[in-house]
Amino acid sequence: MVRIFSFLVGFGFSVIGFVYIISYLNLFSLGYNLGEYVHFIFSKAECLIGPLGLFIISLAIFIPGGKKDELHI
Repeated sequence: MVRIFSFLVGFGFSVIGFVYIISYLNLFSLGYNLGEYVHFIFSKAECLIGPLGLFIISLAIFIPGGKKDELHI
């Protein structure tokens, strides 16, 4: 149950973070270059929760858990 909850939390973080990253692509139309855009993305906390969500998802998938006799699919 904890793995499902952590997977869903990670998924929610990923969606929120990457929606912000995609929405900030409008900065290119204001004259920002790629270096300034990447610096801006790394300075915003709401954009950093996207990769954090991917990390939580990978932990929920790849760390073994459960009972010894449980079937893992």
